[in-house]
Amino acid sequence: MKKTSSYEGLQEEVRKLKMPPIETWKNVYRDRGYTVTMHTPEFTCICPKTGLPDFAELTVEYIPDGACIELKSFKEYLVRFRDTGIFHENAVNRILDDLVTACRPRWMKVTGTFNVRGGIKTTVSSEHNQHQGRSQIDK
Repeated sequence: MKKTSSYEGLQEEVRKLKMPPIETWKNVYRDRGYTVTMHTPEFTCICPKTGLPDFAELTVEYIPDGACIELKSFKEYLVRFRDTGIFHENAVNRILDDLVTACRPRWMKVTGTFNVRGGIKTTVSSEHNQHQGRSQIDK
């Protein structure tokens, strides 16, 4: 079968990548809806096609439910992407999936604002809403 793109097949296993665990701690203010924002201007990953580094600002916003994300383990998790060939869209969605699995928030949004590549700046956002769910996380 003829490939439709030179990128076909490069991200087949993105959901199966082995990643470090993201630790959490108990939210003692579960009765209150409040927003946590985590921001890093130094997110890096690798272009799966060229092997060159990609750089981005990554922002995670969430309303915790029973657990909050432990920051040191989240930093260690993000460092794993430095050696990972992954498309921008897949990086943001994989991070969202892993964070939601770790802490099961009421709501979460992950936004990656990637530096210019080939004259194009890319921003990718993905959201989880506890009431709407995300079919791939719950499977």
